[in-house]
Amino acid sequence: MRKLFIIVSAILLVTTLALSIFLDGNWYPFFGIILFFTLMGYYDMFQKKHTIMRIYPVFGRLRYFMEEIRPKVYQYFIESDTDGRPINRIDRNTIYQRSKKENDTMPFGTQMDVYAEGYEWTSHSVSPKNFHEMDHNPRILFGNKDCLQPYHASIYNISAMSYGSLSSNAIEALNAGAKIGGFAHNTGEGGLSPYHLKHGGDVIWQIGTGYFGCRTEDGNFDENLFAEKAMLPNVKMIELKISQGAKPGHGGILPAIKNTVEIAAIRHIKPHTIVASPPYHKAFNTPLEMVQFIKKLRDLSGGKPVGFKLCIGYKSEFIAVCQAMIELDIYPDFITIDGGEGGTGAAPQEFSNYMGAPLLDGLAFAHNILRGLNIRKHIRLVASGKVVTGFHIFRALALGADACNSGRAMMMALGCIQALVCNTNKCPTGVATQNPSLTVGLVVSDKKQRVANFHEGTVKGFVEFLGAAGIDNMDNLTRSHIYRRVSLNEMCTFEEIFPSTAVGCLLSETIPERYASDFKLANMHKWGVEIPTKFQ
Repeated sequence: MRKLFIIVSAILLVTTLALSIFLDGNWYPFFGIILFFTLMGYYDMFQKKHTIMRIYPVFGRLRYFMEEIRPKVYQYFIESDTDGRPINRIDRNTIYQRSKKENDTMPFGTQMDVYAEGYEWTSHSVSPKNFHEMDHNPRILFGNKDCLQPYHASIYNISAMSYGSLSSNAIEALNAGAKIGGFAHNTGEGGLSPYHLKHGGDVIWQIGTGYFGCRTEDGNFDENLFAEKAMLPNVKMIELKISQGAKPGHGGILPAIKNTVEIAAIRHIKPHTIVASPPYHKAFNTPLEMVQFIKKLRDLSGGKPVGFKLCIGYKSEFIAVCQAMIELDIYPDFITIDGGEGGTGAAPQEFSNYMGAPLLDGLAFAHNILRGLNIRKHIRLVASGKVVTGFHIFRALALGADACNSGRAMMMALGCIQALVCNTNKCPTGVATQNPSLTVGLVVSDKKQRVANFHEGTVKGFVEFLGAAGIDNMDNLTRSHIYRRVSLNEMCTFEEIFPSTAVGCLLSETIPERYASDFKLANMHKWGVEIPTKFQ
């Protein structure tokens, strides 16, 4: 191919040059074009980064162009309404329609394969509740016996997404939408920015392993900085991030191109550098110390609700934290369970695809352990991980959650088109980028209302769904209300798939078999799991 390119380009150059000189000067533009591509081809042949371009000069560039447009072509011309990933087109359309207050009904029946393995549904009642008489905006009280400033939150809130990962306009629109709709906005681990405070929406301030916004110069937790910001009236709750579903066991990553001078000032870091927060916390080294640190955060915040977020990993470590709570008689006000399918943050593929328990499994486990140890009464559970529709809220609450958070759905309410370039600073809708030429397209005054509309429509969908099942109180929602097809001719309730535990059953000496090994490995005095190797 290289020899052929040299021969053909030489012939074309000589021919077009001769035609330009001896026949007609109008041939000079063609000569210029041929010369341009010839020089490009010679550059391709002598560069050392791309094998395909070295072997196939000029034409090899088509491969990289096709790779660039492949996700767009697939999304618009190939994928069906049901197989789009990570969020299918049916759910994306629902988000867009609700955010714009357009007709969100569906004609001609479901496109789902209701006989496919994994299909889930809920039974309805022949005596459904009157939707118009139900509470259209159900709320949950966060705050246990040690909380001095409890918070009444919506059952559906904005999940953790940092300024830096998202643009300033996106953060503003999310917070302003939260203000309009009366729900909460989680800051993500990137710190408390002016854009989180500008519109007065309720804020959940997340503290990650990097302690951004409340850190010393050497990256440790700064009590004074934390207390100063935690006292702000907009800050309603504090969330300690242990891990997140996108990359559990891996610190957060902010590309250098997104780390502007402003973002660096907010986070108390150096600008224009890759920001890789540690995978673990420096402020505590054991489950007991972690629980004590939660108390410290509550005290420093003036008694506001404090909780922690994690994706379930080793079950024994979660059990150890619960045992530490009992030992110290100190309980977080809430625990956010993030599923392994979560994903707004940039993450290594191995972590995003294969690390951490999925939401349903993690949520069911956490609820069972808290209930079995008789401490569920102290702690609210929040579910996070592809909670997009009213059914998803219904399902999460059936498994034990009190409320839900959503990240990607809220991004789509802002206009995100699932371009899958969040980690490149090239988001075409101005949501996940710091490029001013792109963020200018996201108009806060328009998008804030769309965020509020989406929240309202989704909560309304959940309440209608609840009423159709004959349930007028969320506390009466159980795992038996959800069915899953496990084969063509067999279906099971969630109670059969995720068996519940009785209150206090894990306090006895006889631990149910499915949890016995995890309890044996639990150690509130240190992290980690000592499992015999295959050679022992």
